[in-house]
Amino acid sequence: MSPSLVGMNNQGRFVSLSERTVRIIMEYSTAHRLAQEIRQSEEYQTYHGMKESVLADETTAALIKEYKKLQVKLQMGAVAGHKPDDVDMQRFQGITSLLFTKPDVSRYMLAEMRLQQALADIFKIINDAAGLDMGFPMGDN
Repeated sequence: MSPSLVGMNNQGRFVSLSERTVRIIMEYSTAHRLAQEIRQSEEYQTYHGMKESVLADETTAALIKEYKKLQVKLQMGAVAGHKPDDVDMQRFQGITSLLFTKPDVSRYMLAEMRLQQALADIFKIINDAAGLDMGFPMGDN
């Protein structure tokens, strides 16, 4: 039997903790520190600093929602080897043009892409450390 350590539960009572439990708590603590670092990053701050004002316009918010929906549909079709639907493609290109002609919306969407890329990079580092093959390309880094 492994030695126990003493900790305090959420009712303020002392309890015995196994070494495994302590390691799990430490891992979650590390994950929470990573989350805090992400929230303090320039990418996060820039994106969230713009989000509320850009999405306050209902038309813009609806266009962004449709843009993302079409983007995922087209990407999933491409991954599955399907030729994109001409109507969806034209609609996606039209919405893209509308969104990226507005400077504040363009900056917001680019900030979102930068944040997504930073998160993808972090996920790749964690995934590589775990030695998992997730079955999808993660880049050459």
